[in-house]
Amino acid sequence: MESTTVRRQRSGTGARAVPGSQEVPTREGVRVLAGMSLHSNMLRAGDGSRCASSPQNMRRRDFIKDMAVLGAGAWAVLEGGSANAAKPKKSMPRTGEGILDTNVSISRWPFRRLPLDETNKLVAKLEDAGVTQAWAGSFDALLHKDLGAVNEALVRECQKHGHDILLPFGTVNPKLPDWEEELRRCHEKYEMYGIRLFPNYHGYNLTNPEFARLLAAVESRGLIVQLALSMEDERVQHPLMRVPNVDASPLPALLKKLPGLKVVLLNWYRAVKADQLSKLALTKQVWFDIAMVEGVGGISNLLREMPAENIVFGSHAPFYYFESAALKLKESAMTAQQSGLIKRGAAESLLSR
Repeated sequence: MESTTVRRQRSGTGARAVPGSQEVPTREGVRVLAGMSLHSNMLRAGDGSRCASSPQNMRRRDFIKDMAVLGAGAWAVLEGGSANAAKPKKSMPRTGEGILDTNVSISRWPFRRLPLDETNKLVAKLEDAGVTQAWAGSFDALLHKDLGAVNEALVRECQKHGHDILLPFGTVNPKLPDWEEELRRCHEKYEMYGIRLFPNYHGYNLTNPEFARLLAAVESRGLIVQLALSMEDERVQHPLMRVPNVDASPLPALLKKLPGLKVVLLNWYRAVKADQLSKLALTKQVWFDIAMVEGVGGISNLLREMPAENIVFGSHAPFYYFESAALKLKESAMTAQQSGLIKRGAAESLLSR
């Protein structure tokens, strides 16, 4: 079978490929790569005559070799374009008025559809609610094995639909052999401000040596760590997918060795016991979101355990209704200063540290 290049030459619709051609490849993959040329057996001379060896007489080995060279080169061009498209422009996130939501997720929850699991709809809801910045992870990071693809898709979605509101927080799994490279990509390629970890879904606990290594690497890069201690109330989980809450008790000892590390605990309320809460708050390195805080005056009760500087707004949208977190601010007694810190100030300070 003749190549697309040869067919185009005969019909007069494309440039002729001759030895030494310098044409740049196109996305259609029909031109010869710069600095390369197809094997002479597959080319015509400038006058339209066949080269010395005709296609009928060319060796199968040469044909396969030529096709491999052309295919690999075209794929490299497409791959390069894909990588460049995923890299966001580095800029400081919005500051000022409005709510900063530290806990939203895009894509699909694995076990059921959610009302706002399309990114554009989620962003529209956040904008209507007065959110001017939201730290976004991906539900795909829970069960997908290829976290590199998950993180790239997360960045693309935030760029395409984020309206400068969504700030991507990628995921790294320290049990995978390439976690250091994935952390580097999150920081250097995608220029993220932090990462979001799911120890219970990825099969490790906080005493795992690789987890300690990951925290040390994150500290050295000056990134924020979001640690999701739960994603769903264990009482309503799928019977074949019981995922226990993360035990945060080893965290204070780890933080003593990493004084520059900043940790935000997400969905922690049912996972952290009262005595652990006070120990974590005393480290001054841990911030707590409000997504799963329960009870009347829940935030008021939390303010008795720690200053407002260590409490951040988190809705866990779209898994939870955004209004649930917003109403917690309204029904809890607090000063205007405390409200401002929880709604935005505490989280905003993490970005400037």
